[in-house]
Amino acid sequence: MSDVQIIHLADIDPRVSPDELIDGLVPPPQFASVSFASYRPDPAQPSQAQARDTLEEFAAQSGSSGLFGRLFGGRKPRSKGVYLDGGYGVGKTHLLASTWHASQKPATFGTFVEYTNLIGALGFLRARDELGEMKLVCIDEFELDDPGDTVMMSRLMRELTDAGVKIVATSNTLPGALGQGRFAASDFLREIQALSDQFSVISIDGDDYRHRGAPAPPEPLPAGQLEAVVEAASGTVARDSFADIAAHLSSVHPSRYGRMLDGTDTIVWDDVLTIESEGVALRFVALVDRMYDRDIAVHNSGVRLDSVFTEEMVAGGYRKKYLRCLSRLTALAQKGREQAAEALAPVL
Repeated sequence: MSDVQIIHLADIDPRVSPDELIDGLVPPPQFASVSFASYRPDPAQPSQAQARDTLEEFAAQSGSSGLFGRLFGGRKPRSKGVYLDGGYGVGKTHLLASTWHASQKPATFGTFVEYTNLIGALGFLRARDELGEMKLVCIDEFELDDPGDTVMMSRLMRELTDAGVKIVATSNTLPGALGQGRFAASDFLREIQALSDQFSVISIDGDDYRHRGAPAPPEPLPAGQLEAVVEAASGTVARDSFADIAAHLSSVHPSRYGRMLDGTDTIVWDDVLTIESEGVALRFVALVDRMYDRDIAVHNSGVRLDSVFTEEMVAGGYRKKYLRCLSRLTALAQKGREQAAEALAPVL
């Protein structure tokens, strides 16, 4: 056997202090060293290069006159924030992290859910005061799924901008979608009318970069081949039955999913099943988001990973969440298969 450590995520119940939650609001490992220069826009979608150039200028104009300066130059009013509106997989998170890296500190970076978790852990007032010390707050995947969370985050953003904090947010619009499941820039601006004249909206078009020429999720592995993958792995492998990990997620707050994954190099799921409960499915989405942040390769037996949600779920009100999750699962499973193919060519 190679130098591999086997752990079980279902046995891990991490504890995270409030201060650790604040300190943890930085770009995740997958985006720890990205830059505007490393962003690769789709040549067929000029809005992607335009978004990159606009944000790069926005970040470069920090200084005594303000963190970002004038977005469009001249004597136009300064924008206190930028809102990136576009589909999943067009590079919004890469651009958001690049803005964080290029801007003055202190600054925070987190998903919409991570900020709502922060408020839940600290209380609104302390969370506002802590974030009010920042020069920049980056919010990835602003969501309108929960009215209470949306109103709370809108209030937070309004109070932060009133205090002089700059904000860059992204949406999770689905390409070409209308009505149910679509999170449009106009919806966002209507919801937070007090901010609408302070945000510049940048629309990014394009297809999911993760699927430009990439296949569907790999077929699940038979038990014997899954064992061979584990044998050939290195580092730390988290192996669980899918039923066990799905059940365990209900006992761990989503704010701790990232800590639960710390140190994990590879994830192996035995007997993946289609999730029938929406509550379980949404917790699973949060786990996959943290896995994707850490670029953790995935291997599985059971059903193929694009069957992990029911058709009704994918067609419902959380459609955008599930499609983003499936996109990310495909990327992580493809990474796992490529690693396995290199290490186990005679087997696979």
